[in-house]
Amino acid sequence: MTNQLRTTVHVLRHGEVHNPEGILYGRLPDYHLSELGRRMADGAADWFMMLAAQGEHITYLVSSPLERARETAEPTARALGLPVHIDERLIEAGNSFQGLSGMTSRVRNPRYWPLLWNPFRPSWGESYASQASRMARAIDAARESAERAAGVREPGTRVAAVVVSHQLPIWMARLSAERKRLWHDPRQRECSLTSVTSFDFADGALTGVRYDEPNRELTNGAASIPGA
Repeated sequence: MTNQLRTTVHVLRHGEVHNPEGILYGRLPDYHLSELGRRMADGAADWFMMLAAQGEHITYLVSSPLERARETAEPTARALGLPVHIDERLIEAGNSFQGLSGMTSRVRNPRYWPLLWNPFRPSWGESYASQASRMARAIDAARESAERAAGVREPGTRVAAVVVSHQLPIWMARLSAERKRLWHDPRQRECSLTSVTSFDFADGALTGVRYDEPNRELTNGAASIPGA
């Protein structure tokens, strides 16, 4: 039906982080975008500007509270003239290995085995179900905020929000929306740096999920620490 209220929530993963020690930084403060990460953020802003030029009415921008996400949001905020709102539900997953490096060798150390007893939950951090649930609420709140900010619309107007978050929570949101099992092989995640996972809604009901890589040419040589 052409008079349906159609809204898209674009969930953007942050750009590359300056992390020469290879730390699994998780929720730690003071991890900022690298020079390449800032170029990625600029590229994402250009991509959203292209969508706006094609008629998409982007009215709301919200970010995880972590620096790398807020810094990724800033170019889009400037380009679209939007403030950056903060939603704690968009934060990175909790992880007991936060602050450590050399994870491949550490998981072979018996000292850490008590954390690894259940990979289906997972036992070393925030559960997959918890991440999926909080992300679904945050995405729905962003949708509602975008619709309110758009105000009265002509029939057929395409409204959108931009949400900036982190790889694992985004992947959990997608798997949950697609009604797939949450346990997975981390190597199979389709969520590269500054990729966009878009959730399409009609009258508040989810109708589909799409995936784009606005910065594909920049991501090949980028560092991506697991759990980042």
